[in-house]
Amino acid sequence: MATVEDSAHLPHDAHGKPGGWARWVYATNHKDIGTLYLWFAFAMFISGGVMALAIRAELFMPGLQFWQPELFNQLTTLHGLVMVFGAIMPAFTGLANWMLPLMIGAPDMAFARMNNWSFWLLPPAALLLMLSFWVPGGAAAAGWTLYAPLSTQGGMGMDLTIFAIHILGVSSVMGAINIVVTVLNLRAPGMGLMQMPMFAWASLITAYLIIAVMPVLAGVVTMVLTDRHFGTHFFNAAGGGDPVMYQHIFWFFGHPEVYIMALPAFGIVSQVIPTFARKPLFGYASMVYATASIAILSFMVWAHHMFTTGMPATAQLFFMYATMLIAVPTGVKVFNWVATMWEGSMTFETPMLFAIGFVMLFTIGGLSGVILSVAAVDVQLQDSYYVVAHFHYVLVAGALFSLFAAVYYWFPKMTGKMYSEGLGKLHFWWSLLWFNVTFFPMHFLGLAGMPRRIPDYALQFTDFNAISSVGAMMFGLGQLIFFYNMVRSIRHGKEAPQLPWEGANTLEWKIPTPAPYHSFVEAPELKAGDNGVILSMQGGEHH
Repeated sequence: MATVEDSAHLPHDAHGKPGGWARWVYATNHKDIGTLYLWFAFAMFISGGVMALAIRAELFMPGLQFWQPELFNQLTTLHGLVMVFGAIMPAFTGLANWMLPLMIGAPDMAFARMNNWSFWLLPPAALLLMLSFWVPGGAAAAGWTLYAPLSTQGGMGMDLTIFAIHILGVSSVMGAINIVVTVLNLRAPGMGLMQMPMFAWASLITAYLIIAVMPVLAGVVTMVLTDRHFGTHFFNAAGGGDPVMYQHIFWFFGHPEVYIMALPAFGIVSQVIPTFARKPLFGYASMVYATASIAILSFMVWAHHMFTTGMPATAQLFFMYATMLIAVPTGVKVFNWVATMWEGSMTFETPMLFAIGFVMLFTIGGLSGVILSVAAVDVQLQDSYYVVAHFHYVLVAGALFSLFAAVYYWFPKMTGKMYSEGLGKLHFWWSLLWFNVTFFPMHFLGLAGMPRRIPDYALQFTDFNAISSVGAMMFGLGQLIFFYNMVRSIRHGKEAPQLPWEGANTLEWKIPTPAPYHSFVEAPELKAGDNGVILSMQGGEHH
C-alpha cells in the first residue's frame, strides 16, 4: 500500500476519476457527491411535485373527485416530508458540497468517506417513504408534522416514516458535521472567517442548527414509536402523558428547521446579487451578524405554531414578541440586498432574475409571517390556507427560487457548459407568474376560513381553488423547461468561458472552468476582502 510519502511520487493519473458506476457508488470527491445530492434532490422535487398536483387536482372542484380522504391525507403528509427532507435540504447540502471547498480554498470536504455515507443513506430513506403508500393502511396520514395522538395510531406506514426520518436525520447530521469541520479547519491562508463568502457563513450556521435540532426530531418520533409499540404513554393523557407536549418538542425542532431551509437561500442570494449588480455586498458584517441572530432567535419562537393550544397568555405574549423580533435581522438582510442593487450596473441574467424574484416574494412571505405572529390574529388563521400561502411563499419563492438561482449561477462552473439563457428566462417568468396564481389566492381562502388538509370544501371556496389548481398544473409544467434546459445544456451546450459572469470575484471563479476534478491540491495564498472577494492569489495547484 502506498504511504503518504510514496503517494507524492505516484503519476497524476493515479488520482484521476474512477470510471463507470464505481465513481458514483464509492464517490469521495466533493464534486461527485454534490452532483449526486443535486440529482437526488431533483428526483424528490419531481416526486413531491406530483403529489402536490394530485392534491390540487382533487381540490379543483368541491366534492370527492379522485382520491378517498385517507389517501388525500397521505398525499399531503408525504408531499411535505418529501419536499422538506428529500428536495430542499439535500439540494442545499449538495450545493454546499460542490461549492464550499471551492469558495474557501479547501482541497475537499474534511471527511470524504463520511460524505459518501451521508449521501447513500438518502435513497433508502426516500424509498421507505415512497413504499409506505403500498403497505396495508397506506402511508402516514397525520400531516408532515405527525401530531400525536393521530400519529400514535395508524398502520405500519407511520413506522416506515419514523424509520425514514431517523435515517434522514443521521444523514443530515453527518453532512452538517462535515460542513462545520471543513469551514473551521480547511480555509486557505488569508481566508479568515470574516472574509468568507456569505454562502459559506450561511452553510456553517445552518450546519450548527442541523446538529442542534435533528436529534430533537429523532427523539420525538422515537417517543411516538415507543407509544405505538412499547407501552409508553408520552403523548397519551390516559396514561399520564400529554399530546400537546408532542407539539412543543416537534416545533422546537420545527422552527429552527424552517431556518435550516431559509439561511442557505440567503447565502446564495448574497453571492448572486453582488455579481450581477457588479458591486460589493452592502453591509457584509451586518449580514453575518443577522444570519447568526436569526439562528439564535429561531430557538426561541417555536410555540408561535401553538397559539390555539391553550397556552397561558404570558407565554403567548413572549412568543409573539420573539417572533416579531426575528423579523428585524431578516429585514436587515432585505434592505442590504436592495442597497447592493442600488446604483449597481445591473444585468438580468437568469440567476439574477431568480434572486430578485426571491427578494420580492420572500418579503411577501415574511410579511404574512409577521401577520401570523400576532396571537389574536393567528387564532383565526391557524391551520387555514393563509398559513399554507405563507409558508409556500417562503419555501417555494424562497428556498426553491434561490436553488434555481444557484444552479443557473454555478452551472457553467460545474459542467463547463452554458445553459440556454432564453429557456432560463422563460423558466423564470413562467414560474413567477404561475407561482403567484397558485399561492396568492390561498391568502383569500384562509381569510375566508378554509382549513388546511381537507379533500373537500364548502361551495364559497370554489373559484379561488380552481384558480389555484390551474396555477399549480402550469407551475409544475414549467419545471420541465428547467429539466430540458439542464439536460440539453450538459450534453450539447456551448462551452462556458473561464469567467461567465463579469462581476463574479469569489474564489471558485479563479480556478479553471469547468472545475477540475481535484482543486487546491496545494492551498492557495489568498488576500480576501468582504464576502469572499479575492483581491490576490498565489499558488493553488489543481488537476
